[in-house]
Amino acid sequence: MKIELKEVTIRDVAEDFVDNDEQGVTGYKGKLNIRPKYQREFVYDEKKRGAVLDTIRRGFPLNVIYWALNEDGTYEVLDGQQRTISFCQYVAGDFSISIDGRPMAFHNLTQPQKEAILDYELMVYVCEGNETEKLDWFRTINIAGEKLTDQELRNAVYTGPWLTHAKSIFSKSNGAAYGLASKYVPGSPIRQELLEIALKWKSGGKIEYYMSDHQHDPTANELWTYFRNVIEWVQLTFTTYRKEMKGIEWGPLYDKFKDEPYDPAELEKRIVALVRDPDVTKKKGIYTYILTGDERHLSIRQFDDNMKHAAYQAQNGMCGAGAKCKTPGNDDGRHVFELEEMHGDHITPWSKGGKTVAENCQMLCIPCNRDKRDL
Repeated sequence: MKIELKEVTIRDVAEDFVDNDEQGVTGYKGKLNIRPKYQREFVYDEKKRGAVLDTIRRGFPLNVIYWALNEDGTYEVLDGQQRTISFCQYVAGDFSISIDGRPMAFHNLTQPQKEAILDYELMVYVCEGNETEKLDWFRTINIAGEKLTDQELRNAVYTGPWLTHAKSIFSKSNGAAYGLASKYVPGSPIRQELLEIALKWKSGGKIEYYMSDHQHDPTANELWTYFRNVIEWVQLTFTTYRKEMKGIEWGPLYDKFKDEPYDPAELEKRIVALVRDPDVTKKKGIYTYILTGDERHLSIRQFDDNMKHAAYQAQNGMCGAGAKCKTPGNDDGRHVFELEEMHGDHITPWSKGGKTVAENCQMLCIPCNRDKRDL
């Protein structure tokens, strides 16, 4: 990785500044891509961009800005995008700032005030290296301003036609992916969280490998088709929507169970029963349980202290497993345990209709309870 310090004035960066909105933002006589298509939308509010200009006007040091050098001799802003857009937009006359209690646009300033801003020298570090080096470096320098998400960091490295198309689908609040899946998938499209979830599901968690492999693909149709299939499978399998369905890791469930011949009506009956069951304390886990059969997703209600103490007294402190107890040296089942050495257990398992009531409580030593739980 090659890194060099480059002193550049605001006058230079703001020359030929163009804000094309969705098509990106450029400056520095067209040689600097200030906000590439893969970057997030501008998020500095009035107070923050005012602070940037106040720092510049006072001649105080502005945080270091980082550029990446492209093969064709142009640059891209890696870190400092929003500071750069703030002072370029101000010079372009896009907004006013408060000076001595009055709103002042750039054209309202005296010529010396204008020159002080334009001649302000920025400290810019320019890096040149491969994609892995850039990503590692970008993570290291991402310590100031509006912290970038992990996916925004990846986007900064794996830019190309694939990412441009993927962002048009997954990175807009009015985009196709958000319109389809906002009820099922959490996160902000603009902050790249929706794209990250789709990539995680499709790649099995190996997001950077997937982005590297597909960086120069002309479209992201493979990812979009997969994501759409996941959401449509969820909608067809679980036909009644509930708020608990949002945030479930649907991708891995789709991968494993998409070919199972489920009866949606029967699934809905089971879901209704589980929603009404007071022993099910984690309603969000119902859908994963329905598919996997793993009760741990439900967080079945535990016996309270009074129930456990009554069962402990009734068993005279001995393990409910009797002679089958797993504690070494307790083959006759007569060992007396301390209450703290035992756990409450359903005599009739919850899965077979047993409820979390005193009559269904027995005390097992920790080894026996663990052995039963792991079966």
